[in-house]
Amino acid sequence: MPNPELNGINIYYERSGAGERLLFLNGSGSSLANSGLMVKPFAKHFDVLAHDQRGLGKTSKPVGPYEMADYAADAAALLDHIGWKSCRVVGVSFGGMVAQELAIRTPDRVERLALLCTSPGGVAPSYPLHKDGRFRPELLDTRFTDEYLEENADAKGLVAVMKERRAERKTERELRGMWEQLLARSRHDVVDRLHLITAPTFVGCGRYDGTAPPANSELIAEKVPNADLHYYEGGHAFMYQDRQAFKDIIEFLGRR
Repeated sequence: MPNPELNGINIYYERSGAGERLLFLNGSGSSLANSGLMVKPFAKHFDVLAHDQRGLGKTSKPVGPYEMADYAADAAALLDHIGWKSCRVVGVSFGGMVAQELAIRTPDRVERLALLCTSPGGVAPSYPLHKDGRFRPELLDTRFTDEYLEENADAKGLVAVMKERRAERKTERELRGMWEQLLARSRHDVVDRLHLITAPTFVGCGRYDGTAPPANSELIAEKVPNADLHYYEGGHAFMYQDRQAFKDIIEFLGRR
């Protein structure tokens, strides 16, 4: 796939599927190389555009600092490059933060918006991973004690997958890019600007999310004028834990 120079950096992107146009924005530390399971359900229903965000994957890793406005500008530049004046947007975790910034700065480009397991920052921040980067199962799901994991094979398998992903070897430049992303995440604060989002908005959260607690999604849904809040039986990875989640998100994004 192309790696064009956009917004001052080279941005690696991929397209898959067919249908209504959908921009997919990934979570902290994630690249397209390890996001297939997340993108695939959407590609069955949409023309999905996804990219490695700055500092990650095959996209440039410039010296920081990075700001959320930079990530939103990267996404907008990619839309320009593809020739999409507007599209549906789904943002997962950190990607949800980027999606909020994009929808606030360029509301005319976002037709429908799905914000999943994310936070508005400010008075409702996500867990400060820049201060404590250790993998702890309870951040994924507050129920995930040692005893719970021993009794629940699916939960234990999910934790194992997440641990394996974090154990992947990374170059010094990749680690620097991830660190800059965490710092940008820590400065994210759109609470006072959420009212500027005009798109119909789906806000999805896991009841047991230890990284982006439900209260954060509740605040987003309260502040965004045309938003609906949906709770699911799971944590930060509720899309994998609750089978209804993907169905609801895809149905919402597919509405005309």
